[in-house]
Amino acid sequence: MQFLSEDLDTYIVNHSENEPELLQQLTRETYQKILQPRMLSGHYQGRILSMISKLINPKCILEVGTYTGYSALCLAEGLHKEGMLHTIDINEELQDFQRQYFDKSAYGKQIHQYVGDAIEIIPLINEDFDIVFIDADKENYANYFELIIDKLVPGGIILSDNVLWSGKVLDTKFKKEDTSTPALIEYNKLLKQDSRVETVILPIRDGLTISRKK
Repeated sequence: MQFLSEDLDTYIVNHSENEPELLQQLTRETYQKILQPRMLSGHYQGRILSMISKLINPKCILEVGTYTGYSALCLAEGLHKEGMLHTIDINEELQDFQRQYFDKSAYGKQIHQYVGDAIEIIPLINEDFDIVFIDADKENYANYFELIIDKLVPGGIILSDNVLWSGKVLDTKFKKEDTSTPALIEYNKLLKQDSRVETVILPIRDGLTISRKK
């Protein structure tokens, strides 16, 4: 969903930090070889993820939803020199593609991949997280939140992607088969009402929420 004119959007991108060459290569190959390439975080949102990570300098990051690894690489840019990024995706067919780019980067040894159901995997990761990025199946956003909130350090950040869902969160009626929209509506309410976090929604791309644990 575009909230700004195309010209203004282009201006913003052109006056923000450049996209690293490796991520440009990753974008090109994703569009050439992988289904649903629009799932990529992309240049502008990627630079936002990178900036947030650099400001925090996290020792431990959790990502729920790896896709082809673009957002993981952006978040890894801010990792503490001894930090680790744990990233989970249900699609095992993408694992080798992700690893190829992780190992081309400076952070390959700091990125640990998991394949499978994040609801089952998250409890097995015995770490406290400084940053969590949620960008997976929308129906489980609230479940992911409940699984990670107690593993998030005080002052830690949860980043939730696609929370405006192309504006569908304003719909009062949705198709019966549409399970994502009502799930996101309830998730946004949860973040607003849960006293353990303070939350702001940024109208970036398809909506990005920043929630800070109190």
